[in-house]
Amino acid sequence: MKIAIGCDHAGVEQKNKLITYIESLGHQAINCGTDTNDSVDYPDFANKVAISVSNSETDLGIILCGSGIGVSITANKVKGIRAALCYNEETSKLCKQHNNANILCYGARFIGIELAKKMVFNFLNTEFEGGRHQNRINKIHNLTSC
Repeated sequence: MKIAIGCDHAGVEQKNKLITYIESLGHQAINCGTDTNDSVDYPDFANKVAISVSNSETDLGIILCGSGIGVSITANKVKGIRAALCYNEETSKLCKQHNNANILCYGARFIGIELAKKMVFNFLNTEFEGGRHQNRINKIHNLTSC
């Protein structure tokens, strides 16, 4: 699989480690930046990942920022994206099983690299259950704004 991965300045160190980890699992990691600890605006990098997934340039995405909140909000603005803010191994499974999430988001200031690797593994290897969950995904896609 091709996995887009991006972050703001808070996630650079973990992003770089995750790129190596993703590649060790036999996947291709596409680095969407940032690559320095200089302060940047997380929407710029979250949007790069989300557009890549939305346009089917990559299969899935992973985005990190300090809390994970900002990048998940940003990514979910892009049509067809289901970005899930996860915080443990179980949520990284459930977001795929029940929500067919296509982007994993988390906070690099709250999640250590070993837990992050477990979450990424679960995200990449868990299958969507479909069934009643597909009905809910369909409802989400059919929502219109006020």
